[in-house]
Amino acid sequence: MARRSGSAFTGAGTVFLKEFADHLGGARVQILEWLVILTGAGAVYTAIQDLKTTTGQDPFLFLRLFTQARDPLPSFVLVLDFLVPLIAIGLAFDSVNGEFNHRTLSRLLAQPIYRDALLIGKFLGGLAAIAVALVTLWLLVIGLGLLTLGVPPSSEEVLRGLAFLVVAIAYGAVWLAVAMLCSVLFRSAATSALAALGIWLLVSVLWPQVVTFVSTAVYPPNELQILFNQPNPDQLQLQQSLSRLSPSTLFGEAVLGILHPTTRALGLVFMSQLEGAVMGTPLPLAQSLLLVWPQVTGLIAGAIILFVIAYVVFQRQEVRA
Repeated sequence: MARRSGSAFTGAGTVFLKEFADHLGGARVQILEWLVILTGAGAVYTAIQDLKTTTGQDPFLFLRLFTQARDPLPSFVLVLDFLVPLIAIGLAFDSVNGEFNHRTLSRLLAQPIYRDALLIGKFLGGLAAIAVALVTLWLLVIGLGLLTLGVPPSSEEVLRGLAFLVVAIAYGAVWLAVAMLCSVLFRSAATSALAALGIWLLVSVLWPQVVTFVSTAVYPPNELQILFNQPNPDQLQLQQSLSRLSPSTLFGEAVLGILHPTTRALGLVFMSQLEGAVMGTPLPLAQSLLLVWPQVTGLIAGAIILFVIAYVVFQRQEVRA
């Protein structure tokens, strides 16, 4: 077998720049990004109305811009939890099968661009577009806070806000990889989009019900637990483990640990873990990052695993028109 010349990343930069430019200039992406910006700005504005009365009383006032909710709008974090997957799916559901359906994939690979570089460039181009949208939205939140609250954020608040931004980008990377995998598996763009949206609905909306059903079936409560309405520890442990298979759960737990400095534990907590802890005292930033490190690592690992699966499938496909 003849060895190919050059690096596996030959041409990845070219593909990345093209995809990035297409995303930023495309009408579909602009509609999705404006949807997020307008919805996020509305959520932050309603949060600011509540926070004006607490100026000077909360040491982490700016962090509450991300988590404060007021009817009828949810918090900024919940807006991102709902809309970031939609942006990622909108970017990548036809990233590969679109090239195939337009008869451009074989001609593209005839250039000095390997399949490795094509897939990597498309993924990084989409991820860069998501990052630009989230950074813009993050700056918008900080700017609105400065203009309306009249107090600057502390250095720790800025660092925690940046950590939250990194987590949001990692969350978007997971759904970008999901959409790209569907684009590789299905030739039809419509089927790819429906499959990606179906996965999103399953793991974000229906997954809690599935987890509750499975954990109850595996560890049914005994008569004493039913009588006194006591939870089964084994059932709770399994429920927590299965829940963390959802990117939405990992994102929510990571955000809780970063944006709520008083959070000292995530998930199932035993009293022995809280011995010596002063409730209500905020943790240092380094301790909060250690607390959420497994969740952040899980998001990054999930994106890598899904991308590798898409890469392996794409390597085995016939691309000749």
